[in-house]
Formats: sequence, structure tokens, C-alpha cells
Amino acid sequence: MDENCEQCRSRATPRDPSELKDLNCRLNRIIGQLNGIQKMLNENRYCGDILTQVAAAENALQSLGYQLLQTHMKTCMCDDIKAGKEESVDEVLSLMKKLKV
Repeated sequence: MDENCEQCRSRATPRDPSELKDLNCRLNRIIGQLNGIQKMLNENRYCGDILTQVAAAENALQSLGYQLLQTHMKTCMCDDIKAGKEESVDEVLSLMKKLKV
């Protein structure tokens, strides 16, 4: 594979183990929320209750995205700028649009 392809990209330095644990815990809670929503659908539960859970899952996923973006800006982006790769700022702006910051 080409080293510059999007699927091949990885961080220059590994994530801190406590950060990785926190991210995985958050993601597991979100997966649990999504499984709960699926169960509610299969049980033919009230639409309003399901929508409340959908909103909670969306907020949890958004929060995870913000945490990742913050870390990205403090690490990867700063490292890129120090290395003269100012296009990293454009990448972060694009990522912020995707997250609807």
C-alpha cells in the first residue's frame, strides 16, 4: 500500500494508555446506548423515548469527537506546524466542519 493513502495513516506517537482507556470506555458506553436503542425499536417502544436515547447517543458521540479533535490539535497539528507542515491547519478546519463545531 502507498504510505500516503488515507487508510494507511497513523499517529507518529502512540496514544497515552490512560487516554486510550478513556476513549475506549466512552466508545463502549456509546455502543451500549446504540444497542439499547436497537432493543427499544425491537420492543416497539414509544417513539419519544427512543428519540431521547438517540439524542443522548448523538451527544456522547459528539463529545468523543471533540475530545479526539482537542488531542489532535495539541499533538499531531502542533507537531506538523513545528515541522513546517502548515497545511495541517486546513485539515483541522475541515475536521471541525465535519464535527459541526
